[in-house]
Amino acid sequence: MGYLNNQVITIDAILTTKGRELLARNDGSFRITQFALADDEIDYTLYNPTHPSGSAYYGEAIENLPLLEAFPEDQQMMKYKLVTLPRGTAKLPILDLGYTAISIKQGASLAITPQTLNYTGGSNNEASGYSFTISDIRLMNTFTATGIQTTEATAANVTTTIGTNVSKTVVGTTLSLTATTLNTLFGTTNAALYATLTVTGRDSGARLTIPVTVNKIS
Repeated sequence: MGYLNNQVITIDAILTTKGRELLARNDGSFRITQFALADDEIDYTLYNPTHPSGSAYYGEAIENLPLLEAFPEDQQMMKYKLVTLPRGTAKLPILDLGYTAISIKQGASLAITPQTLNYTGGSNNEASGYSFTISDIRLMNTFTATGIQTTEATAANVTTTIGTNVSKTVVGTTLSLTATTLNTLFGTTNAALYATLTVTGRDSGARLTIPVTVNKIS
């Protein structure tokens, strides 16, 4: 991974990990049918309409931000995908999980059915479902999603190792999880373990990350 030269116009396009797997089949069936755009590196708060040099410099700080080279793990690279919404949209879609944070005891279970607000067709109009990513799957005995039964949804279920944490992503309309019962994960001093849960609407692009705490039973 490196930085792109943002002094020139550059298009850096690569296949995702899944795309590379399909290409490796070498059976002539590989076709690019979809692509995504994202603006992960952009901090829009840097736009300065009071810049003393005039309107040509309002976005100067944004234009000078460093841009990362593309890399194939889209769950880590393209966290903030650009979406197309109907003309006249006044509010961006947002997710309601019913929780702002999750705190559960060892062995406890929980089900989450997200809703997408401010989205065309009603509050729960994600035909492609949601992707659910736990940052450290070791904290879970089970982590599954139901409600979407398609080949694409199955292919989107991935496990990724980053450092010592192993994240897992599943796709569906309802998430079911059960916290670990292993005391060894807590060691001798930790009363709780921590992770994050990221939920993304696969049609709206709405995204929300909340903290997850698993509390040790004394």
